Amino acid sequence: MSKLPDIGSVLDIKYGRDAGMDALLLHFMTENNLEYTIDPLKNASAEQIQFMVALREGTFYAPCSDWMFRKLLRSELSLQLREEYVLRWRIIARLVDEFCPDRYLRRRILTLCGYKFRKTLTAPIVIPSRLIKRMVTIFMTQSGLDDPYRERRKALNAGAAQMAASPEFDRLLNLCPDSHLACRRISDLRSELDFLELQRLLVVSTLAPGFGLDRALDSKNGMEAEIAACQTPFESLRHLLFPDSGPKLKILYMPDRSGGLVFDLLVIQALVRAGHRVVLALKEGFYFDTPTFWDHESDPALATLFTGARFVFEDRITKNGLLQILRENPFVVISDGSRERFNPYRVSVTFARAWKECDLILAKGERHYRRLILTSHEYTRDILCFFRDEGGGFHLDFKPRPEWVSKFGEGYISAKAESLIVQMRKAKAAGNAIMFYSAIIGSVPGQTKTAIRVVTTFVQHLRERMEGVYIINPAEYFEEGMDADDLMYMWEKVQRSGLLNVWRFQSTQDIEKSFELMGQKVPPVWTGKDATYSTGCTKEMHIALDMQKQQPELQIIGPDPQKFFRRREYGVGKFCDVAIDECLRP
Repeated sequence: MSKLPDIGSVLDIKYGRDAGMDALLLHFMTENNLEYTIDPLKNASAEQIQFMVALREGTFYAPCSDWMFRKLLRSELSLQLREEYVLRWRIIARLVDEFCPDRYLRRRILTLCGYKFRKTLTAPIVIPSRLIKRMVTIFMTQSGLDDPYRERRKALNAGAAQMAASPEFDRLLNLCPDSHLACRRISDLRSELDFLELQRLLVVSTLAPGFGLDRALDSKNGMEAEIAACQTPFESLRHLLFPDSGPKLKILYMPDRSGGLVFDLLVIQALVRAGHRVVLALKEGFYFDTPTFWDHESDPALATLFTGARFVFEDRITKNGLLQILRENPFVVISDGSRERFNPYRVSVTFARAWKECDLILAKGERHYRRLILTSHEYTRDILCFFRDEGGGFHLDFKPRPEWVSKFGEGYISAKAESLIVQMRKAKAAGNAIMFYSAIIGSVPGQTKTAIRVVTTFVQHLRERMEGVYIINPAEYFEEGMDADDLMYMWEKVQRSGLLNVWRFQSTQDIEKSFELMGQKVPPVWTGKDATYSTGCTKEMHIALDMQKQQPELQIIGPDPQKFFRRREYGVGKFCDVAIDECLRP
């Protein structure tokens, strides 16, 4: 086997530079059951990962801290890594001992988990959180228990709810500050007090029952000292949440444990009162004492706190659907689609889209701190992580998104669509017919640049031949960093404006003519292609037929509409069709 290159920064680990490293990375992904090409139904594509993780071209992302990733790639069982594995073994052993009274079943589960554990110690390349996920799945399938901690989480929440309703907690939260607040305007004072309340809630929320909240109720000075110790990240949060001007934020809130969830919901209520919109992401199923999406159905302590929340049950919601829900509901609850520590490869499409559409990630707990902060990788949104360490100290860390990451918010995309609609109205007022040209842009993997040349060449040909026709070429409005979600959202606004007279879909003859105009023969990969090959065009055909019902005079030109409907949805963040992408995998 060829000698692997030295591993420096994890940001320097890339695909396509060294065959040995490529093989090692693929080995890492397959051993952790995270490789999209092997199991696309469970694992996120590279494009979906880029909704969340800010990756340069070819950069590899591992869902663990830097030090752990280096140890795993070297299969180096250091003392620190061994302790991480042993901790997981103790957790699963306690779980089995507590919830499997049958001796035979208990021995069978522990023996099977032991095989997995010893195999991992022999060749340590499995992330410890993935190991415990694997062993918990064994426990659940063998024991038939889908959620052994349900009652425990209810007890934690009941204790926290009792504490939150106590006069002592009310006094702690609402004590007037000792220092005089500078106030030139009442609105300034209101913002100061709102932010002070939020600071106190964030600090207290990390002290769930059993973790010192009862003792903290008599420690107002200690709480103020903790806030003062985190002044710099709190100031970053203040500028985001209470700016002098600007729009309110969409916030993705990632809680830590039950009990603390009661106070998380109080934090969310404070954010909503301040005018922000909050998406709360809960686990899909059992992950010890971490709250799940389904807890509110059986937990009376949560029922009132979730009053007014909009629960989203779809795990693959569309961009349009999500934005519509966020516009109509200030508090939305989703499942992250997983039963493990935060892992972008295993989250649901709904979670990935929520991350992409939000402006700020509020992540609570040391587990999130290790995944989001203790890594050299950056993320596509600002992240604020707060937690208590083993010694009880409060920490607040802010990680801004890199400047090179573009965020095409709903407002920007809508404004871009409205600008084009204004141009269309002017063209129509001048007596021009309006034509929209739907064509393959990214549905042929690796051919996006060629596709743009093909469509641009043909549209220019049409413009030279046709008089009094305003032709919209989607390729002329593409911006670097925009993905299929952004583009489909923008174009649907244009397409449903009611201004189109002609909607032309790319035909095989159009493509052949384009290559002829470019002085080239049609390459094999383009032979026989037309708009029916594109899932984006298929969605647009649905829109075209829908608009034709409202505007019978709309002319639809191109392949027979029935030929479009063999396509499925486009891959999340992809320009290519899901089925096509599967067919092209090696």
